[in-house]
Amino acid sequence: MPAVRNVLVIGAGAAGTATAILLAEGGVSVDLVDIKPGAGAVGSGITLQGNALRVLRRLGVWDQVRAEGYGFDTLGLRAPDPHGTLIAELTDHRTGGPDLPATVGMYRPALARILTDRAVAAGAKVSYATTCTGLDPDGGVTFADGSTARYDLIVGADGVRSWTRGALGIDLATRPVGMGIWRAFTPRPASVTRTDLYYGGPSYIAGYCPTGAGSLYAYVVEEAQDRSALGPEESLAVMRGLAEAYHGPWDDIRPLLTDPSRVNYTRFESHVLPAPWNRGRAVLIGDAAHTCPPTLAQGAAQALEDAAVLAELLLGADRLDDTLWQAFTDRRYERARTVVEASLQLARWLLDRERGDVPGLMARIAHLVSEPA
Repeated sequence: MPAVRNVLVIGAGAAGTATAILLAEGGVSVDLVDIKPGAGAVGSGITLQGNALRVLRRLGVWDQVRAEGYGFDTLGLRAPDPHGTLIAELTDHRTGGPDLPATVGMYRPALARILTDRAVAAGAKVSYATTCTGLDPDGGVTFADGSTARYDLIVGADGVRSWTRGALGIDLATRPVGMGIWRAFTPRPASVTRTDLYYGGPSYIAGYCPTGAGSLYAYVVEEAQDRSALGPEESLAVMRGLAEAYHGPWDDIRPLLTDPSRVNYTRFESHVLPAPWNRGRAVLIGDAAHTCPPTLAQGAAQALEDAAVLAELLLGADRLDDTLWQAFTDRRYERARTVVEASLQLARWLLDRERGDVPGLMARIAHLVSEPA
């Protein structure tokens, strides 16, 4: 018998849907709820490293991800000069194993749809436009419609500003990193076949990632500032203006930046919840427990790893006790914290205009996450 028979998962992002899939497949009754009105995800593209792909294969969605995304095995470093000169071409570590690509880029809403559909097929009951108004660490929950329920476990996978975290009385400071990122989803010119990163120039980073046969997302990282007053057309103009400093394939991308509705801006933030991540019969995973700037593209991977490890432990034990929670902490806390710190280190080098050992840092994290969580 699994350690739990019925579970409430709050938040239908990557961490939440992955947890729901694995537990439902293991015979657990799963309610997956989300405040959003329907399946989908905000944003443009997502970069999935090999260790994320390893979990996606375990979830039974790898064939769909491979078909809809774009896989590649190298990373380019380019200069912010008039030619976008290629400085180095690095062979990426296949952190998910030799039979998976090093990286897959894909359209973020497409990944959300694939995972949600898989959760439903596995037997999870998915409810959107659903919110909770109260919970207790013993598993009791009150929903916004006034109904109540009791679960063996509540999983808070509800993001950076987690409602669950606050309801459990956990005070966690989410700190700004000092950077903001412009992202745009566009058609993919033939010159873009992998991620290239441009460090320096008037912005901290400019880059792009192919997300499918005919699409990509492009991004420019600037000093964080309040961009909330900008309308869609103004936002597009700002991103195009920042991109003017970058060349090579950027010269092919820039004319394709024409749709204001495909541009968005967010600020980098970070936090790590000290262990343990559970309070009684409630646990936080994914961005609710740890979040970092996307400088190493490990956010989704770490969230998926949380889900995989949690589900494995719950399905492999016969009781929910301190031994299980200690095993979860031993396998997840230090690994996630190390990834967050490395992501912040890269951001600090950029903020300080310091020439740090970026390839060395990337290799160190790749070595870490190559071992299954």
